[in-house]
Formats: sequence, structure tokens, C-alpha cells
Amino acid sequence: MDNVPYFCGTFLFIGMGYIKQDKPFVVPTTDGKLIEEHVGLASTGDTNISIAHMLAPSGWSEPFQQPAFDEYTLVSKGKKMFEVDGEMIEVSAGESILIKKGSRVRYSNPFSELCEYWSVCLPAFSIESVNREAE
Repeated sequence: MDNVPYFCGTFLFIGMGYIKQDKPFVVPTTDGKLIEEHVGLASTGDTNISIAHMLAPSGWSEPFQQPAFDEYTLVSKGKKMFEVDGEMIEVSAGESILIKKGSRVRYSNPFSELCEYWSVCLPAFSIESVNREAE
């Protein structure tokens, strides 16, 4: 199997030295947000980490949640608002934030422009471990 390309799911494997993701899993949403999971439960079955690219339109928001995972977010374009345990935190392009597991958090984009960002969750994001509150 060394240096012989083969396909498995959405990955192209070349030897044992790396894994290249060329078709991230697009998570279905109803709120206009684009979520492309490159690594994680939905895309690769990995329970240890998830990495996702996201686009949040102006006016987008989610209900409060209290995740059972740490979530690192790096904003690459625009701004995103984080309400963490009652504190409002604005994160702009080029900035990052860590939301620690167990924090009560709500994400939103109340700004006039699209927000593009990457999120890394440890362990991997799952709908069961996000602990979203009812709207």
C-alpha cells in the first residue's frame, strides 16, 4: 500500500504519510449558514477532533448552548459575536478565541457583512454534545 493512491470515503490517501481532504462534508442547515466539515464525526468518523470551515451570513444566530468540547475559532473575514457566560465578545478577521467546554455560549453575526471562519473542536463536535437550548 506504500505510495499507492486509493480512495476511502471523501479522502484520497497517498501512502501512510498524510491524508488529503478534497471533498468536505457539507452539513445541512436551515439558517443560511454554510458548514464544511473537513475532519470530524460527519466527514471522517473521527471522534477526537473536528475541523470545519464556515460562512455565517449577516443576521445569523444560534440558540444558547453549553458544549461538552473546547471550540477554537479563527475568524478569517468579517466579525462574529460570542456571548459567553453573559459577556459579549466581538472577534474580528485575524483574531481567534477559545470557548472552553461547559461555557454557556451563543454565536451570532449581527454585523452587515458575511463572517468567514474556521472552528476546531476537541473532542469532535456532535449534535449530542453541543447541548443546545430550545429557542
